[in-house]
Parts: sequence; C-alpha cells; structure tokens
Amino acid sequence: SGTFPKMIENKVFMSFTFYSTILILKMYVVAIITGQVRLRKKAFANPEDALRNGGLQYYREDPDVERCRRAHRNDMENIFPFLFLGAIYSLLDPSPAVARIHFLIFCVGRIVHTIAYLLQLKAPTRSVAYSVAQLPCFSMALQILLATTPYW
Repeated sequence: SGTFPKMIENKVFMSFTFYSTILILKMYVVAIITGQVRLRKKAFANPEDALRNGGLQYYREDPDVERCRRAHRNDMENIFPFLFLGAIYSLLDPSPAVARIHFLIFCVGRIVHTIAYLLQLKAPTRSVAYSVAQLPCFSMALQILLATTPYW
C-alpha cells in the first residue's frame, strides 16, 4: 500500500506504465486477430485443432495467418526491448515531457506498424513506422549507457 503512492509521484514511470500497457493490449489484439483469421481461413497450427474444425486437411499454413504471426513476432522483437529500456530510462530521472515524447513516439510508431502490416498498406509505410519507433529506443539506450558507463 505504501509503494503505489511513490510510483504515482514518478510521473515518468507512470507515463511509461501507461504506454507499455497500451502496447501490451495491442499485442493481445494481434493475437486475437491471428486466432480469428485461423478460424476464418481454416488454417490450424495443430492437428487436434484441425480435427476439431473439419479435418486434418486444415492442419496447414495460410499466407494471411502467417502475416498476422509475423506482425506479432515483430512486436515481440521490438516491444519487449522497449519495456526494458523504458523501465531503466524511467529510473534516470529524465524530464517528464521528454520522456513522454519518447514513449508516445514509440507507441504510435508501433500501432501504425501493426496497422500497416495487417492491412497491407503500401510501402514504405510499415518500414517508416518501424524506423520512427526505433528512434526513442536508441535514444533511451544511449542515455542508459551514458549514465552507466562509470560503473562498467
């Protein structure tokens, strides 16, 4: 009960928590979409699921399901590092406004990336969104390294 008020005092950490939670919810949405596409396209990853939904012929891959899976994997490759970097960065006592801009740019970039991936928006929408989202991560990583080099 005593720790939460201290967390609320840390505006940067609360902002990080907000954007991280949005991103995790977005990942759950992608997982749900993947499942829905599997059902709609009758393309199951496991034989028992195929048997339950019409037969072993549906134990197969589908390009639309694979697209959803790639979007999800890309999220894991990028959002998980952000969760680490953002948490550590929050401990460095950055300006709350600057920190919020870092988190917002990453969050918006990842949301646009997912939309571009799933809706097959024309290039380079997806890669631009990816690159924009990487910028705050590189910035946070650099600041963490600068803060921690005296301890290496």
